Amino acid sequence: RRPPGRRRHRQPAAEGCPPGDGGSMRCQQVSVLYFARSAELAGLRCETLSVPRQITSLQLWEEIVKIHPRLAVIRDQVVFAVQQEYVLLGDQLLVLQPGDEVAIIPPISGG
Repeated sequence: RRPPGRRRHRQPAAEGCPPGDGGSMRCQQVSVLYFARSAELAGLRCETLSVPRQITSLQLWEEIVKIHPRLAVIRDQVVFAVQQEYVLLGDQLLVLQPGDEVAIIPPISGG
């Protein structure tokens, strides 16, 4: 187990992205940032993933959950952001650019 805050870079091929296709127009390398409970469940705070350039927000979430199945428990509570813009999980089509940031932010309690 790696210490908190250490980065781990992965580049698994997402569905629809053949291995080694991360640099093509079809697939993009994006940075996925995990916060609070999502970081605990994923076991890391940041990673790089190869995903289709055009993907719905729900499909993107499902790709992330394939890699980190434990994240499924927060699906109905998570706030999802792409390039610091909140996104609802659903049919909204995202057009990702290389290096875009995707943040997984679980609900934060307190006052």
